[in-house]
Amino acid sequence: MVQINFALKEVNCKVVFYGPGMSGKTTNLEIVHQKAPEENKGELTSISTDGDRTLFFDFMPLDLGNVAGMRTKFQLYTVPGQVYYNSTRKLVLQGVDGVIFVADSDPDKMDENVESYANLIENLAEYGKDVRELPHVIQYNKRDLPNALPVAEIDAILNKFGVPTFEAVAYTGEGVFPTLKTLAAMVLESIEKIDGRSPRKPAAARAPEQAAAKPAPAAAASQPQRQAPKRPAARPAAARPAGPSGAPRRRRPAAAGQPAPRPKVAGRRAQARPPAAAAPKRNGVGLVVGLTVALLAAAAGVAYIVYGNA
Repeated sequence: MVQINFALKEVNCKVVFYGPGMSGKTTNLEIVHQKAPEENKGELTSISTDGDRTLFFDFMPLDLGNVAGMRTKFQLYTVPGQVYYNSTRKLVLQGVDGVIFVADSDPDKMDENVESYANLIENLAEYGKDVRELPHVIQYNKRDLPNALPVAEIDAILNKFGVPTFEAVAYTGEGVFPTLKTLAAMVLESIEKIDGRSPRKPAAARAPEQAAAKPAPAAAASQPQRQAPKRPAARPAAARPAGPSGAPRRRRPAAAGQPAPRPKVAGRRAQARPPAAAAPKRNGVGLVVGLTVALLAAAAGVAYIVYGNA
């Protein structure tokens, strides 16, 4: 499955070399790795066994330049050719974007070619992929064999869906890059068909465009917009009643539900209340005299009560 990294501006595609054992899958990958520029290739990993030179997969990210402003990288894999490694084949096919089927031109290998191609169709079906819709090409390798079958005869037996075919001699590099270049173009074309544009814009970049293109709802368009209530124009300072200091007074707006205050007559001022009579001040001498008089009066009253009754 194509992976698009908008942060790094990269499009990563997965390509798998598929075919019977010893057909030239690993040789194709080694030639691409040898002739690719150093700055555009990664490390090639290969595992060899007695029956096949590839046990699991060969991996090499290959940078094929910029496409629509984004750097395109192809990750190239091979699968083991032996039938008893079918579980590994299926694992490598997971998320594949394109397949290069490498067929052996030896007449004795035709049965293995047909069996491997049928196995490819079966394994892709388990991932829900139709080989007729998946970008893939067929490479007829080992065209330098003296007993190589004619291309027309191999094509009639193997090419059931009319996909592009290429003649190759993998160990010399003949036909290797044309095969890869054609498949890469088919993969990029399939991306454009699925996405509708190349490359796809991120959601954050599409949001302003969608908002501008989206018409306003009819209900919202027909509903009148609410306007803020207009404040009455302020009266000029000359028309306002002046305060005691001569500056115009400010009126507070009446609260909701309360009657407006009565207007005051211009020029009328509140009369000042007369100050209360000041209490007479008493000094210390007056207080002593007063107490003495009170005591004498009380003593006279007591004496009258005692002696008068006697």
